[in-house]
Amino acid sequence: MSITALAATLLLSQASVTAAPATPLNDRIDVAYSELSTGNADAAVRKLEAKGGAKSEDPATLINLGAAYAANGQTEKALASYRAAVSSQDRYDLQLADGSWVDSRAAARLALNNLLRTTARASR
Repeated sequence: MSITALAATLLLSQASVTAAPATPLNDRIDVAYSELSTGNADAAVRKLEAKGGAKSEDPATLINLGAAYAANGQTEKALASYRAAVSSQDRYDLQLADGSWVDSRAAARLALNNLLRTTARASR
C-alpha cells in the first residue's frame, strides 16, 4: 500500500524532517505533525509512544518520533527511530518543505545524517 505524505523541515536544534500524511481525513494516520510543527516535541513523543511508534514500521511515524526525540535531546532514541525508518519495509514518497519529493528512506537518511552531523559538531 502506497500513501503520499507531506514533510516539513523544522528549525530545531538541528534540521529534522517531519511528515504529515496527505491522505483523506478519514484515512489519515496521526503522526503528530501538528505537535511537531508548533514546537511541542513533548506532546509529539507522548502521542507517538502511546500509539506504539517506536515499534512502528511506518516511515512517517518513525521519522516524526525521531524528530521529537531529537528536539528533546534524546539523541540515541532519535538515531534508533531514524535507522528504523531507513530499514522499514514500508516506503512511499514524502514531499519536503521545499516542494521536492523524496522516497521515505531518503528522507529518513537525510534526518539521520543531519542528526549525526549535529552530534559530531557538538562533541568537538
